[in-house]
Amino acid sequence: MKKEDCIFCKIANGEVSSKTLYEDEDFRVILDLGPATKGHALILPKEHAADLFELSEETASKVLVTAKRVAARMAEKLHCDGMNLVQNNGEVAGQTVSHFHLHIIPRYQDDGQQINWVPGKCTQEELEAVRREIVG
Repeated sequence: MKKEDCIFCKIANGEVSSKTLYEDEDFRVILDLGPATKGHALILPKEHAADLFELSEETASKVLVTAKRVAARMAEKLHCDGMNLVQNNGEVAGQTVSHFHLHIIPRYQDDGQQINWVPGKCTQEELEAVRREIVG
């Protein structure tokens, strides 16, 4: 179901123009208007889900297949050196539009982008405590 005031719903369903790379019955893949690198694209489901937690399992099962297909084509045509797939959930995690989307970001040697984090340190006991907290 579309959400009437969602810009990504409008783009995904062709109501707002975009530079479309791929489209099928479930998704539209567009070039990002503020690209991190050449070819940076977004996979937009045509059905609205605010984030991963609202995404249907059926759509979730198809999104990585779509990403693989589009990323392979990008790698072939753009001759990039690597690829990031980035998906943010919640404002604190960097999500700026409340419509699930997956970034496909071609990476090039010395492209200046930093899509990394600083690894923390923890003990095996701390890992086990977190594992127990999650699995019960």
